[in-house]
Amino acid sequence: MNSDSVKAAKARALVATLLFLEAGVIFALALWLVGLTIFADSFELLPLLGVLLFALLGSGGLAISAIGYRRGKYFGRSPSVLANLIAIGVSKYIFEAGLWWAALPLALFAALTVYCAVSIIPEKK
Repeated sequence: MNSDSVKAAKARALVATLLFLEAGVIFALALWLVGLTIFADSFELLPLLGVLLFALLGSGGLAISAIGYRRGKYFGRSPSVLANLIAIGVSKYIFEAGLWWAALPLALFAALTVYCAVSIIPEKK
């Protein structure tokens, strides 16, 4: 192994770790939403199911992307970049709501993940 492939492996591992963390946070948010719903006075079933479906699909998609990165495959690059660009856009609305303490970490984490995912160049075979 030359030093370039070692650097690429470390970069892939970093991106995979970031994506696994992100997938875990999204899954935890889905569980939190279920908990809030259980203790709510009333709720609408269809919107809850829609949000849960998208949260579980997003979390699963990021986890699959992370697994691909860890194995040296790059099929997860586009979904991970797209998901994090969406997260940067969402953080703008969180800033506008006055919740800068939540928006700032989201924006920084998403920007770091986008940078790392885009900066890794697949090796030629």
